Amino acid sequence: MRVLPSGDAAVLAELDDLDQVLALHAALGQPPDGVLDVVPAGRTVLVALDPTRTSVDAVTRWVRDARPVPGARPEAEELEVPVVYDGADLADVAEVLGCSPAEVVTRHTGTVWTVAFCGFAPGFGYATAADGDWAIPRRSSPRTRVPAGSVALAGEFSSVYPRESPGGWQLLGRTDLAMFDVDRDPAALLRPGVRVRFRDVS
Repeated sequence: MRVLPSGDAAVLAELDDLDQVLALHAALGQPPDGVLDVVPAGRTVLVALDPTRTSVDAVTRWVRDARPVPGARPEAEELEVPVVYDGADLADVAEVLGCSPAEVVTRHTGTVWTVAFCGFAPGFGYATAADGDWAIPRRSSPRTRVPAGSVALAGEFSSVYPRESPGGWQLLGRTDLAMFDVDRDPAALLRPGVRVRFRDVS
């Protein structure tokens, strides 16, 4: 792990893979005074700080002193997402996995997913599976419009499109759950550390 200053108000930890990111995020736990946010990404963890209350050096020491446990995940609440599994790509995903569409649904709902980081759009959380092989390629030709609430897979991740947007993920189904709402606290349901269980309501 490399820990580098990122200006005078943040520290960036560079890691080898997503498992290390999740383990470090879990190990950091409750931030000390002056730390404003801990933001995981695919291979990094950014720690934003208030330089009037702490220093880059102090936060760097805090990050370096963390003791990540391999396989650890941040503590957070669980979110149940009801899904109608009628996605346009369900059969294609089944072919990739070498099983039936019904088995894809069983595997997807039987997996505990953990949001590793967010990106692409507000409320779009990249959730990883606790177990199982989910190496699902993106579509060769992205769609220009993916409806809000679309439940999808790509690579090792599953997510829900929080709003209508272009996208190249494989669509499994849809949910009526509003994933992002600026009038709600928190606005995003999918946040780093949240454990997600998809429930079949087809």
